[in-house]
Amino acid sequence: MKTMTRVPRVLVAVASLLLGVMYFAPVWSIRLIAPQYPEGLGLFIRLNTITGVKEHDLNSINSLNHYIGMRPIEPSAIPELQYMPWIVAGLIGIGVLTAVVGRRRLLVAWVAAFAAICVAGMYDFWRWGYDYGHNLDAEQAVIVVPGMSYQPPLIGTKQLLNFQATSLPHVGAIAAGLALLLGVLALVVVYRGKFRTRRAAAGAMLAAASACAVPAHAIAFGWDACAECRMIVSDRRFGAQLVTTTGKAITFDSIACLRKYVGRTGGTGEVWVVDANHPGTLVREAAAQIIVADTAMHPPMGMLYAVAR
Repeated sequence: MKTMTRVPRVLVAVASLLLGVMYFAPVWSIRLIAPQYPEGLGLFIRLNTITGVKEHDLNSINSLNHYIGMRPIEPSAIPELQYMPWIVAGLIGIGVLTAVVGRRRLLVAWVAAFAAICVAGMYDFWRWGYDYGHNLDAEQAVIVVPGMSYQPPLIGTKQLLNFQATSLPHVGAIAAGLALLLGVLALVVVYRGKFRTRRAAAGAMLAAASACAVPAHAIAFGWDACAECRMIVSDRRFGAQLVTTTGKAITFDSIACLRKYVGRTGGTGEVWVVDANHPGTLVREAAAQIIVADTAMHPPMGMLYAVAR
């Protein structure tokens, strides 16, 4: 399993610490302003409870809700407030483990779980507001407006009768959002480096392949001299060529001379040999069969010749 470098580990560690802010700061805030409440009423939705912005705001809001048939907001009756602290604790613990262990797959799993929890949490918050704003007790309501619902906005401002309701993320949610962004950034750093490594490796392989694939140069039979024995390469059925990585072609009148030259000088490159069945045609040594000559074949300077496979 691949490990992460220092930068993504630090990013995940900082992200995990940011999640700890949710235990001390409100996650969300809802504010209500009306002519009879010019100073406003507000709620802080925390990780494990709901409180008023001011001491008596929650009681005042519950009293107002009673007039329109809404149920009172009772934090102890909301199950999400019981298990959210444990979910966040799990994210912090796994995030710290990811930073320490440094496994890429663990980082992917952590970021994916984090994102899924954020989406699920936002949906659950919307569903909670929908339930409170739509399921009204018309028989107990003092004020009944047919077709009216009182769901606060998820984010933004909305007019509810004579109240202006504003719902916005607070410090805890902002810290969580930053933590998720840091997690995503850690992924980008990890996989950008991985893709760069792959591209570099692919480039190196391509360069090596290109170097090895340098084509042979046509032999000028009756003119070119063998680099080993200095004899003129004259028989079009025989001959060989060593093409270096720089593209230089070293010509020989026989395979035997080429092998002697390589053994003596240590020269390297792509080896080409003349196909005896197709005089003058060079083929790669790897694609040819090297044969010990019989009485019908008389290669110069040795008893080896080549035919294409």
